[in-house]
Amino acid sequence: MKLKTTDELNHEIKSATDIEDYLANNKENMLTCSLSKHLKLLLSQKGISRADVVRGSLLDRAYVYQIFSGEKKTSRDKLIAIAFGLCLSDDETQKMLKLSGNRELYARDERDALILFSLQRKKTILETNELLFSHSLTTLGTSEE
Repeated sequence: MKLKTTDELNHEIKSATDIEDYLANNKENMLTCSLSKHLKLLLSQKGISRADVVRGSLLDRAYVYQIFSGEKKTSRDKLIAIAFGLCLSDDETQKMLKLSGNRELYARDERDALILFSLQRKKTILETNELLFSHSLTTLGTSEE
């Protein structure tokens, strides 16, 4: 079954007379996976280790492991750094941000646009940070939380 777009779901909510019917009819369209479970699934799909994610994200090893285990709720920037560590596409990164309750990358925001550009071109976090730095914007994965 093809998943409905967010616009289609919004339209259905507007026209729904009963929220319970809406939820029952759209169960397969709801985000139900925890961030921790989703991250572990991505590791498996990408065939990489948590150590690879640590290296590719520039984040502290213990911190990354706590995020993957669900012990630590993290910031949007740290998740974007993890996206680079996981070698995620822009679409995969947006889904991860949604699942975590963070706002997606927004093409009208200069910093977000540079990050999207980097993700789409499969740049590393170091290359992305050089790009961000050259535009006098905050870099990823290097600051303490």
